[in-house]
Amino acid sequence: MGTLNIVWLIIGFSGQAIFSTRFLLQWLYSEYKRRSAFPMAFWYASIVGGAILLAYAIYERDPVFIVGQAGGLLIYLRNLQLRLRERRSRTETD
Repeated sequence: MGTLNIVWLIIGFSGQAIFSTRFLLQWLYSEYKRRSAFPMAFWYASIVGGAILLAYAIYERDPVFIVGQAGGLLIYLRNLQLRLRERRSRTETD
């Protein structure tokens, strides 16, 4: 296995690890709130992990993985935008 392949394997596993932390973040935050909730860190981890996994998918030239990660990334970005808009709206009315 060449050095470039090892680097991309590390990138792929790093993206997967960051992406997987979303579930831990969501679970801990929901336990803290005593209701099902998504912390802002969930969306940031989704975006960072999803972007890294998309880069890995592009490197691997896997069209199924590329489409899945690109679609998810758009959804995560939109959800973050909605949350930030909601936060701004709350601070303007306070």
